[in-house]
Amino acid sequence: MILKNVVSDVRDHSAARWDIELQDGRVQNIRLSEASPDTPPQLLLPPLCHPHIHLDKAYILTCNNQSSPQHPDYSDLCPTSGSFQEALANTSRAKERYTPEDLYLRGSQLLATSYTQGVTSIRAFVELDHVTGTLPLTIAIRLKKDFAHLLELQICAFAQDPIFSTAHGDANRAIIDHALVEFANSIGALGTTPYVETSREASLSNINWAITRALTHNLHLDFHLDYTLKLPSPSHAQRPLTYSVIELLKEHNWAQIADSSKTIVLGHCTQLSMLDNAGRKRLAEVVIASKLPVYFVGLPTSDIFMMGRPSSDSHSSHNRPRGTIHVPSMIRELGLSACIGVNNIGNAFTPFGTGDPLQLASWAVGIYQVGTVEDAELLYGCVSNRARRAIGLDESEQSGQIQEGQKLRGMLLLRNQGGVDLPGALRESSMAVSSRQRLSLKDVVWDPLESSLRSIVR
Repeated sequence: MILKNVVSDVRDHSAARWDIELQDGRVQNIRLSEASPDTPPQLLLPPLCHPHIHLDKAYILTCNNQSSPQHPDYSDLCPTSGSFQEALANTSRAKERYTPEDLYLRGSQLLATSYTQGVTSIRAFVELDHVTGTLPLTIAIRLKKDFAHLLELQICAFAQDPIFSTAHGDANRAIIDHALVEFANSIGALGTTPYVETSREASLSNINWAITRALTHNLHLDFHLDYTLKLPSPSHAQRPLTYSVIELLKEHNWAQIADSSKTIVLGHCTQLSMLDNAGRKRLAEVVIASKLPVYFVGLPTSDIFMMGRPSSDSHSSHNRPRGTIHVPSMIRELGLSACIGVNNIGNAFTPFGTGDPLQLASWAVGIYQVGTVEDAELLYGCVSNRARRAIGLDESEQSGQIQEGQKLRGMLLLRNQGGVDLPGALRESSMAVSSRQRLSLKDVVWDPLESSLRSIVR
């Protein structure tokens, strides 16, 4: 296999183009390309990663499958208020209709679409509770096996609902405990949602239980955390739960006991955006001093859709403050490890979007108001290498010029087009319009290529 006319080091903005001969995915020979300078080049980049996406809830509102006993109709569950509580309630109703065929179809659509977008690794959340039992998990295990030749699916057994409060808390917890034993060889991470518990005490019990189980079963740990825009209280007992997670991890001696490859991911954490500069700096110092493998995952599209809705007594529907953690600043100014992810697609939590990580990086330019070339390079890392590190995978990072013997299998190849295809009558006018060429990471992030022009090196 020969990759022709390849720009191999877009971060150094090199104009050199290469022909790269591969055997079994490794470079056998590399030479300067003989292609005409007018021939659009290809770009070779690290693959994309979903560090946080919900598998069983994908496309609930946009599946548009013909209603049948195997494929239920969810059309009555579209958002009306768009609130978080409505999304929780409607998703609970959707779970009552899940079938094996339905979960497999929607899950396979998500995985297939992700692969065509350039994704080769995914942390997929599957919800286990008194309604679903272990059905979403068993289907995820089938999908993991069926798509293993294309991408790495890391299954996160996830408690969206309370496990230490409400009438179903004990049952929800028991189902996950059972699953962690019965399906131990297939589960890679354990996730919970401490903020859905009915008291802070229950939230702390939730965190404690999750840490204990992750250590017992040698799993990555993933918390949905601090999902609010309420101002944090100065009271020690009312600080963001992020502090409590760090403290409890230290009490459990995670750094000394856990496998060094296991990471701790904190998703959402929108309340941290409400801290002042001193508060953010203090929190960062606590995280860094702990020497724990903590990674923050910002989920901006989902956060902005859910957060900042006007209260019922608000005098203005225009007063809608938004909130999501500012990932670039967390990395650069605070020295924290962070990345960004899609979270949901086609359901009540996030009904819009294609789920494309590269498009997410592009949106993030505006969301975070970061428009420099260096910002674009950072954001690409946030949906590729940084995201892979967060979920405990190797970086698969291309560093410098391509060398003989280097493994390129699994890298993302982007193809530039030569010209714009003009449909219909315009085509008959014999107009020739050259396509915009993407030659660097900034070009790719600011103006993403469509999925049809992306492929994974095999």
